[in-house]
Amino acid sequence: MTELWAGIDIGGSKTLALLCDAAGSVVAEATAPTAARAGGSAILATAAALVRELSAGAAGRLVGAGVGAAGVISTDGHVLASSNTFAGWIGTDIAGGLAGRLGLPVAAENDARAFLRGEVAEIGGVEHALGVIIGTGVGGALLVDGRILRGGGATGAGEIGHVGNYGDEPCSCGRRGHLEAYVSGKSISRRHEAATGVRLAAEEVAAIGDPVGVFADAGRVLGQSVAYAAGLLGVELVLLGGGVMGSWWLMEAAVVEVLERQRLLSGGAVKVERSRLGRRAVAVGAAELARNPGNGRNIRS
Repeated sequence: MTELWAGIDIGGSKTLALLCDAAGSVVAEATAPTAARAGGSAILATAAALVRELSAGAAGRLVGAGVGAAGVISTDGHVLASSNTFAGWIGTDIAGGLAGRLGLPVAAENDARAFLRGEVAEIGGVEHALGVIIGTGVGGALLVDGRILRGGGATGAGEIGHVGNYGDEPCSCGRRGHLEAYVSGKSISRRHEAATGVRLAAEEVAAIGDPVGVFADAGRVLGQSVAYAAGLLGVELVLLGGGVMGSWWLMEAAVVEVLERQRLLSGGAVKVERSRLGRRAVAVGAAELARNPGNGRNIRS
């Protein structure tokens, strides 16, 4: 019987689950709203229900699952920190909780690392890259010398969303001026409302053409953050994903202008590419983690 792996993307607004075969091809998928304000148990219950739904109709045997989740995730699959989008998420044992609900080995990882894992597997042959996922919040991950870095400290390696000082805008972490305070979907919506008095979601701001330039501002800040990170780490490729990338056309010129001006010491500009896997990227990367855990060290059963 064909073996299948589940990949789960737990985001601030939606949870996506899919099944992949041994070749990494997606054979089924389903989504549901994330119970982000209902606590960790409710969030995991939603994810488990989606996997059970897919497994029930699958022509194959489910043998494992991987999760890409918002927040800072420990090597054993616990949530160490998260944004204020979630309630009762910190301390949740994602890997153990889902393993118990599904009766399967489960690996859990930060959503940005899962995103990068999925993208580099899709491209192939990439040794050095920075992944940035921009949605409700902003996350980042690093591939250096063919290895996705974990790092240490409170956030780990690659968390580009909560560094920098680009102004006085409030960030979801409680501080000010970080990349996330300008580039996330929530920040774009907030800054548009501050300028116009009209509350719109980020995609609605894009739909009316970004009249006050909040996307362009976000692009300039993103370009600066990418340039600093790439220069420090010797990374020449940046992969961008997340829901806000649906409005990339409003940010691209500002990002490219900054990167052309702030070139690497080699003389070249950092190359920026949008996600090839789109909205599936985190879930595909999570399934890849379950199939090939490598240095994940976080499979629970």
